[in-house]
Amino acid sequence: MPKQDALAFHANDLSEQDMYKLMIGSVVPRPIAWVSSKSKAGVLNLAPFSFFTVASRNPPTLLLSIGQGVNEREGTMKDTLTNIREVGEYVINMVSESLGEAMQRSSANVEPEKNEFELAGVTPRPCTTINVPAVLEAPIAFELKLDRIIPVGDDHLVLGKVERVQIDSAAYAGNYKTAIEQWKPLASLAGDFAGLTPSFSLGQKEQ
Repeated sequence: MPKQDALAFHANDLSEQDMYKLMIGSVVPRPIAWVSSKSKAGVLNLAPFSFFTVASRNPPTLLLSIGQGVNEREGTMKDTLTNIREVGEYVINMVSESLGEAMQRSSANVEPEKNEFELAGVTPRPCTTINVPAVLEAPIAFELKLDRIIPVGDDHLVLGKVERVQIDSAAYAGNYKTAIEQWKPLASLAGDFAGLTPSFSLGQKEQ
């Protein structure tokens, strides 16, 4: 039971922004999907999203939630969503602590014609199963083909089937496990970011 002095907020009583702040400050830490995509005209796009998780083990499927544009692009569809919908292929690059500043640069609101690989100062790396590049500097990259897009309110859930995984040798621990302490994932909080604290086990580990 909640403590006697616990606070409670009803969704109908809150503005969209206030509920958003409660959610992103509570559902933490969140992994960051650094999504590379390409327009029909061939312009590369790179943008981070923290509404991101695994959706299915079989078939291996990752889930993104993409909202509308913000600030000067408020109410518009984000280039990432447009590209994924029109091209049907994209990459989710995982963000290490060392790539934090580059990732943040790529979050800027820029015109669709701007190549955000150049803005972030990172290198496109060709993929094998799709015609969209990964981020060479990223420790892990998932090559994805679009499965489906599901509208949820003002946002869109994007489900992508994993076709191939690229892992830097320094980030691989063998037996299909990643060396998390080596690649040092960056986590999104409520406007801030965090690295890992020392890990610990609670009972039996997954094999």
